[in-house]
Amino acid sequence: MAVVSLKQISRAICAGLIYVAISFSPQSSFAIEDSAVSVNVNMARILRIGSPAATVIIGNPGVADVTIQDPQTLVLTGRSYGHTNLIVLDSVGNPIADVIIRVVSSQAGFVTVYQGSARTTLACAPNCQPVIMLGDDTNFTANNISSSSMVASSANQ
Repeated sequence: MAVVSLKQISRAICAGLIYVAISFSPQSSFAIEDSAVSVNVNMARILRIGSPAATVIIGNPGVADVTIQDPQTLVLTGRSYGHTNLIVLDSVGNPIADVIIRVVSSQAGFVTVYQGSARTTLACAPNCQPVIMLGDDTNFTANNISSSSMVASSANQ
């Protein structure tokens, strides 16, 4: 007869609840296989959960942010590269999900140019245009933001 601790039982129950909450929700975006969710930096992703969320907690809000769109829909936004965790609680404080969030770089369609130590990023589909990307040269980024602001303000006139 095997002796099972309360801690082992609690872990098994939590894992089961997470599995049920994730696997039976329509169009679930949580990856149960590795208990991790990836999102590109500067992008958002919809996460659907099986039970209504009352509280969401991000371990490091500098890496990712999450908001409750409705009780069963979360919006996850990648802020900077790295890993953090996401904890979702129901209205009585029971855990619905506890997953690792990976904020990664989207390399498709981008070209990175190095001029000495200054890095710049261009989106090249079909023509190359500058983009604002975390880690780029600050002067390059400031010029892009200024240019975007001028275009936006002239459209509003």
